[in-house]
Formats: sequence, C-alpha cells, structure tokens
Amino acid sequence: MFDRQILRKALRTARAGLSAAERARSSRLIARWIAGTHWLAPGRRVAIFMSMPEEIDTAPLIELAHRRGCELFFPRIESLRQRRLGFTPPDANLLRNRLGIVEFGGAARKAAAAMQIIFVPLVGFDRRGNRLGMGAGFYDRALAFRRRRQHWRGPVLIGIAHSCQQTSTIEPLNTDVPLDVIVTERGIGFFRGEKA
Repeated sequence: MFDRQILRKALRTARAGLSAAERARSSRLIARWIAGTHWLAPGRRVAIFMSMPEEIDTAPLIELAHRRGCELFFPRIESLRQRRLGFTPPDANLLRNRLGIVEFGGAARKAAAAMQIIFVPLVGFDRRGNRLGMGAGFYDRALAFRRRRQHWRGPVLIGIAHSCQQTSTIEPLNTDVPLDVIVTERGIGFFRGEKA
C-alpha cells in the first residue's frame, strides 16, 4: 500500500541531509539549465515561489527571470480555510503567513490560469511527472482547471528540486495535477508536450 506520509517524511529527510554547499550548487545549476530554455522570455507572466529553508533556493531563478524582463508573480494564500492560492506581483510588504511561509503583502491579483509559467515547489516527484507536495493541496486546487481541459494550453508547470527528491512511483490522487517538466541539478526532464 502506498503511504504518502511515510514517503513524504523519507524524501524530506533526504533533502534535509544535503549540505549547504550542495544546496547552493543545485540552485545555481537549476538556474543555469533554465537559462538555456525559452521559458523566461521578456513580458512572460511567471510565477515563482520564495523558498523555505530546505527547498531549492529560488533566489538565482528569481534574479534570472527579473533580468530577462519577465512579469513576476508570487504565490499568496488567499484563504487558509478553503486552501485557496492566488498570485501577486512583488511589493514592499513581505510578511510571514500562519504556515510560516514568506509572502508579499499585496492582494493576490491573478489566478493560476493567468500565468504562462509556474515554478512549482515539491517534496517529491516520479518519472511520470507525478508530484508530492506538503499535503495541503494549495497548488492542486489552484490548478484544478488543468484536469478539466481536453486540450492542454498551459500554464507550463515546472517542478524544481534536488535529484534526491525523485522516487520510483507516486500514486496520484484524483485531485493531483501532474508536472509538465522537472528541473534538477542534473538537467531537465519533460513529461508532456513542453520543450525547452
């Protein structure tokens, strides 16, 4: 039987075991892989999360997207009770929400469907593009419209992670929205349709 909690704990333990130097190296390499793609084109609406301490450091990626002239948005929890997530442009007001996640203080102004690229945080992923998050389902709810489409039209969902976060199989729930792409320090993996 597939136990998501046991797998989540094992993957978080593997990720936490990486040294500060390994984390920094992975973050730089991921930004370098992404720099070689067409994803961060000028004016493109790009959502990027601000990383928690054990996650891939997104600062190099944010800097790259800014230099390339992307229109940046960051996730903001609109309703903790309803597990609703929106995306807001950066502003001067940084705050820490009730879950301990750093967010910009402005009102969430865009839905996920308005983004062209979304860099998605994750705890684990498998070779089919299934993603294991922290378990609250914020991203899956925000991206639920993707499950209802007969023809894929974006946004492109790109997971960024350390290679040690890959597992053989994640049994998806009916509510899970799979990734289109994964980027680790080892390179880029494509799951459905999108190319670099």
